[in-house]
Amino acid sequence: MSNVSQMTKFSMSATEFTILTATLMSIVAISIDALLPALGFIAKDFAVADKNQVQLLISILFLGMALGQLLCGPLSDALGRKPILYGGLAVYFVGTIICVFAQDLTVLIIGRLIQGIGVAGPYISAISLVRDRYVGRDMAKVMSLVMMIFILVPAIAPSIGQLILFAADWHGIFVFYIIYACAIISWIFFRLPETLVPENRIPFTRTGFLNGFKEVLTNKSTTSLIVCIGCVFGSLIGYLNSSQQIFQTLFGTGELFSVYFGILALVLGVSSLANSRLVQKLGMHYIANCAICLIIASSLIFFALHYFAIHISLWMFMLYMAMIFFAFGLLFGNLNALAMEPMGHVAGIASAVIGSVSSLMSITIGTTIGQFYDGTLLPLTIGFLVMSCIALLCLLYSSRQTQNSSENADMTAPSAPSDSK
Repeated sequence: MSNVSQMTKFSMSATEFTILTATLMSIVAISIDALLPALGFIAKDFAVADKNQVQLLISILFLGMALGQLLCGPLSDALGRKPILYGGLAVYFVGTIICVFAQDLTVLIIGRLIQGIGVAGPYISAISLVRDRYVGRDMAKVMSLVMMIFILVPAIAPSIGQLILFAADWHGIFVFYIIYACAIISWIFFRLPETLVPENRIPFTRTGFLNGFKEVLTNKSTTSLIVCIGCVFGSLIGYLNSSQQIFQTLFGTGELFSVYFGILALVLGVSSLANSRLVQKLGMHYIANCAICLIIASSLIFFALHYFAIHISLWMFMLYMAMIFFAFGLLFGNLNALAMEPMGHVAGIASAVIGSVSSLMSITIGTTIGQFYDGTLLPLTIGFLVMSCIALLCLLYSSRQTQNSSENADMTAPSAPSDSK
């Protein structure tokens, strides 16, 4: 029986399916952004001398997710979506319990690492669920709706964390994570059928995985784009790591931190929607080039303001970051699509490898940028500038490789028969 015929037996409506898929993807953003307002309280409770150390609570979750993707991607294709969903959420639950009872920063960091490994399951499975149930334009429509909901989560997640802090201490945020995970598990158990039928499953083999891994990393175009993604996302992690210190300590926003953070997240959402309309007309390479150039130009201007010792006010920083986030909205979808373009024949493994390797890069970069935070905006600005310059070089190199591959394909293609008599 085909996938399409089995889809008609689903009791779950298209609307409910879309909301569930978006919820599965949003667990990553919730796990990161809801905790941001609490970082200062955690540093105080554990008497952390270097406030930059609590930034590791953000970076380590990305590290766990990067490691988890390598395993969850292939296993999802081999075992089905629901086992990976259950397994990932169970690991996330364990990690959260560890965080709730943590008595020092080290144990809390270990709990966050386990949380990160766990979120890889629902994050990877969410996209696969849509791919299993829909094809063509229907799939594009559902993914657009999923992304619209997903983009709103970073805008409201810090406010959720802030509201919890009004009623409880930072432990309450992790209790909220437990409730959130339990609610998703119940939703999946009672409402979501398995979407990957047995005949469409791909057995997991060590040889197949290693060959797929090798194929991704030996493709020059894809490899250069992995570096590009790692640099761009790394600068974003650098911002996430130091955002609480910048807003609450440097600019003294206090409880309004979540509001300013949410405004920038909404800019990212608007940009992503604009990209969905522009990409058909302008192409992915052109938009990505323009976006990276926007980051470089705005960072150069912002760096010059520091150089000439001009006082940086909150509105100036918000304007600068709005341009950065607008560029990010144009970049992430296009860069991932470009990296996957030559990998259609090994899409499952390629997606896991690209996501994992670029995440490992970005964690290293973002953690380094965050640890250089010195009470000024210079480390962040320099991070955006340097990483964007490297990303632009990688993108241009990838474009050249793609062009060369197309020219070689044209040269080796059989000539059309002559029309002359």
